[in-house]
Amino acid sequence: MKRTITRSMPPSGSCTMRSMPTVRRWSRKGSPMAHSRRDVLFLFAARSTRLFAYGAISVVLALYLHAAGLSGAEIGLLFTLTLAGDAGISLWITTAADRIGRRKMLLLGAGLMIAAGIAFSLTNNIVVLMIAGIIGVISPSGNEIGPFLSLEQAALSQLLPAENRTRAFGWYNLAGSLATACGALTGGGLSSGLQHAGLSELASYRAVLQLYALCGFGLVALFLMLSPEVETEVAPAQQRLFGLHRSKGVVLRLSALFSLDAFAGGFVIQSMVAYWFHVKFGLDAGLLGGIFFGANVLAGVSALLAARIAARIGLINTMVFTHIPSNVLLCLVPFMPGPGWAVAVLMLRFSISQMDVPTRQSYTMAVVAPDERSAASGITTIARSLGAAVSPSLAGVLLASPALLAAPFLVAGGLKIVYDLLLYKSFRDADIR
Repeated sequence: MKRTITRSMPPSGSCTMRSMPTVRRWSRKGSPMAHSRRDVLFLFAARSTRLFAYGAISVVLALYLHAAGLSGAEIGLLFTLTLAGDAGISLWITTAADRIGRRKMLLLGAGLMIAAGIAFSLTNNIVVLMIAGIIGVISPSGNEIGPFLSLEQAALSQLLPAENRTRAFGWYNLAGSLATACGALTGGGLSSGLQHAGLSELASYRAVLQLYALCGFGLVALFLMLSPEVETEVAPAQQRLFGLHRSKGVVLRLSALFSLDAFAGGFVIQSMVAYWFHVKFGLDAGLLGGIFFGANVLAGVSALLAARIAARIGLINTMVFTHIPSNVLLCLVPFMPGPGWAVAVLMLRFSISQMDVPTRQSYTMAVVAPDERSAASGITTIARSLGAAVSPSLAGVLLASPALLAAPFLVAGGLKIVYDLLLYKSFRDADIR
């Protein structure tokens, strides 16, 4: 018989209520809770800064690499290596963060973001780009990459009451989506404006990459202002695997499912979809920036609505019942008769596509102990990165053939529906509101 758990943490794979972080009240200036409020604002600002940078390069990155002389297959391979390298770096940072310090690891991630942006803006040598992509932090998708999301989620879960977690993650994702949208608009508009001013395509795209590196310096400033309130106490004498102890089983099951979802999503990362619209309909970077601005705004609003729906039907139900229709729409995009129809269906898809994101994040934070949160979020995020690492290179091969232009959308949508059904079957009896 199905049971819906309304507590912040289910009994399976979780800590007891005694180990839950104390819910603090906002108090006078200078108190720990005044620090916590500022920390929440700094973490939201960091999310917005980072996603602005990711959105800016997502529109132009594939176009830049194409202008630099790389083929579609080479671009896909580079994106695959970038995502694979990110998984390795993030695994080390996130599983060590609760012991070494979350602030230190966030600063390290910001430094890797700066290094990647500078390297990509200075050379078009594919070997150097591959090394920079593997070691550094650069997002070809416009979505989160690197250790930041995991560490910020763990910190927010500690700073906020458990009953506010899903709603806070909804706002957190809305902030990121709006920033991604503004970044896409800025990246496309900046490159298009510079080209109209007389710069070459290559030079205009490099200016966007330099902006990306500059945003990395902004992250450094924000992370330096975080207080010790974002850190956690590590439980002593615990046998750990990659930072996990009691929650290994549930985290591994979630990771396997999230990896499948991300593998499917890797066929339609934002850079590749932008490239598809450019190849299929001849749309330029400026117009593509406007399209993805609107798409990411809609995605952000959908993430915000997720908390209200989850409060009524549960986190797992919200993930599945909103995700399946969005994937049906994804499959329909390449069959539209013209660019206007294709954009309209894509926008409709984005309007419901991100409702599973804050609910997925909140569920993961709820089913693990407080001192496992960085590791659990990191491992599930890395599983997604590994899942997404292979598919961009496959999508590049498919997009190189005019006869297979629809294939990435069909493969992505079909596999995502399989993921939804498996998630529902595995976790519907342990749902949380």
